[in-house]
Amino acid sequence: MSDQFDSLAERFLSAMQNERRASAYTVRNYRHALTLFGGFLRGHLGSEPDAKALSSLKTRDFRAFLASRHRDDLDAATLRLDLSAIRSFYRYWDRQGVLSAAALSALKSPKKRQVLPRPVSALDAEKLLGLTTADESDPGWIRARDKALFTLLFGAGLRISEALGLDWDVGGTHLRIDGKGGKTRDVPLLPAVLDAIDIYRQAVETEAPHLTLGDPPRPLFYGVRGGRLSPTVAQARMRRLRAQLGLDDTATPHALRHAFATELLAGGADLRVIQELLGHASLASTQRYTAVDPDRLAQAHRFAHPRSGSRPRGS
Repeated sequence: MSDQFDSLAERFLSAMQNERRASAYTVRNYRHALTLFGGFLRGHLGSEPDAKALSSLKTRDFRAFLASRHRDDLDAATLRLDLSAIRSFYRYWDRQGVLSAAALSALKSPKKRQVLPRPVSALDAEKLLGLTTADESDPGWIRARDKALFTLLFGAGLRISEALGLDWDVGGTHLRIDGKGGKTRDVPLLPAVLDAIDIYRQAVETEAPHLTLGDPPRPLFYGVRGGRLSPTVAQARMRRLRAQLGLDDTATPHALRHAFATELLAGGADLRVIQELLGHASLASTQRYTAVDPDRLAQAHRFAHPRSGSRPRGS
């Protein structure tokens, strides 16, 4: 069998697809990264790389490839994907006794740029909930649906997928949410959220009772054709609302979840509590919110801290 780079790459990708059951998306991305890596090596080494040449590469050679990709103005996420493909390629052939992956062990992945949450302000969130529709010709139950959905996102901090996954018979003052990574959490529902959901249900039962006649489980949030409301439609509804209010593109359904978190944090809520309510696997994800609005957090801290001298007497 050939030990030339292209042959080794194709056999590795075939093993990923057929033995490891990697997704077509992953195989496609890895093939693209390895094709670029092979092209770089031909210019870098001045010859067709074979197994011996591949095993002789130093850490600086891999850094040179990443530097060449960085000059194309690529972000850290793309560079991390390229490096992941190369690492997987080398580890596979290292286990087969064909290549050595030692030089890669000293290579650190490009740092992932921290993206701060972009919440809407509490004032803009209230405007969105107050408007409820950008088109007065919408049926009443659709206007009530949109208000219930967006009130739920802002009032309970749910992900849009979590909210749209709820069923019609959900009830009580708490929701049991199955979130990312199989993490389950209980989320309390504010009276305003419960009221909005009740008004929506009554509107459906009055104006579109046929929607609830199917076999269970029935969705809580219906689309106009009777199926479960899709995230794409919910996002489109939000775009229409924010356009009417003159809000910028950061006003999205997910931004309402961010607004829920920042309002709690600014009000003095404990980070661990917010972590649990949001369903974050790590506290680091929740701590990103501390960088969103430092002025408001500082004000909340001055008010809440017992040594600040700013708390009202007797509080």
